[in-house]
Amino acid sequence: MTALTGRVSIVTGASGGIGQAIAESLADAGSSVVLGYGRSTEKAEALRTSITERGGQAVAVQADVSTAAGAAALVKAAVDAYGGLDIVINNAGITRDGLFMRMKEADWDAVMDTNLKSVYYLVQAASRQLLRSRYGRVINIASVAGLMGNIGQANYSAAKAGMMGLTKTLAREFASRKVTVNAVAPGFIETEMTASLGAEIKARLLEQVPLARLGQPRDVADLCLFLAGDAASYITGQIIQVDGGLVM
Repeated sequence: MTALTGRVSIVTGASGGIGQAIAESLADAGSSVVLGYGRSTEKAEALRTSITERGGQAVAVQADVSTAAGAAALVKAAVDAYGGLDIVINNAGITRDGLFMRMKEADWDAVMDTNLKSVYYLVQAASRQLLRSRYGRVINIASVAGLMGNIGQANYSAAKAGMMGLTKTLAREFASRKVTVNAVAPGFIETEMTASLGAEIKARLLEQVPLARLGQPRDVADLCLFLAGDAASYITGQIIQVDGGLVM
């Protein structure tokens, strides 16, 4: 028996680099996983196939978690497929970067809806199942941008900072039912987004990181796996950075 055998998880943004690594880690530890994704059906299905070929259980569900209906669809998929829900990983996120003075309201709203309001929708939709579980885990994927700010990312930084405040409030409200709520704040992680950066920009980024390397999606996934397990049952309301020492 592995660490999460019998547990059921939802991972949003599962078709991206960090989401994929988290979903794989949970599945390898024995959890059945609902792979929530917004656009890339091909990537989500490839991930589902990879998990099942390794002996895991997963279903891929396309859903817009910036809407109540999309969030409810993921919870329903978990209950219909696996009979319940124990772990929610809020990883869905987008960027619409631009200097604040010229930022369009539509770009502000899109980032807030996908990066922050989605957490409201999904945790609220999942709350009955999580509280009934008396094991529940909510893990919100935030960002160091929510701690330090980032030029050109007023919307993204504000959404991630809001996620951190929501994490602490939910941790207090859910604690009596043994449900823990934590946030993980990655720094510069090697994903498709950072892969598109030029060598000069990457070099400047690395100058800010004491460990002098970009993080890997697995670095984030390993922490999520720990927080989802029994060993983290006395940890709640925390914002834990995975940033190579970027923010100290």
